[in-house]
Amino acid sequence: MGIIAALIIGAIAGWLAGKIVHGAGFGLIGNIVVGIIGALVAGWVLPQLHIELATGTIGAIVDATIGAVIVLVILSLIRRV
Repeated sequence: MGIIAALIIGAIAGWLAGKIVHGAGFGLIGNIVVGIIGALVAGWVLPQLHIELATGTIGAIVDATIGAVIVLVILSLIRRV
């Protein structure tokens, strides 16, 4: 996957995660970063749990969104402390 595609998927995943986890949006750049970090997290966590989702672009967005939600929940828990 190219860098442009990774940025677009990261932005979409970060935006979706921001909508799922209310009040945790970080703006466009922050959402891209959270989406990319989320994709990395999901790339490690989902195989550990033996979870296989769809492949291709939609699968990448779903995986990255799941990872971004995990990242946002962790960040919101850290903010509270």
